[in-house]
Amino acid sequence: MVSAYILIQTEVGRASHVTRELGGIQGISTVDPVTGPYDVIARGEAADLDELARSIVMPIQSVEGVTRTLTCPVLQL
Repeated sequence: MVSAYILIQTEVGRASHVTRELGGIQGISTVDPVTGPYDVIARGEAADLDELARSIVMPIQSVEGVTRTLTCPVLQL
């Protein structure tokens, strides 16, 4: 199982809309609006990195108002 934080930049004024839309994507466990260089941070889980990209990151990138994402896989140290 792979977990990752996905840092999301949105168009101005679209963070609330994006936060609501992300709640409907299967595999995303939390979605929080934040301040700073990113507007929303989501945490997702998938079987492997390919599945994470296909089932979570790509759907996030297709949400209206999302302009950029940065995916940070969680390490198992």
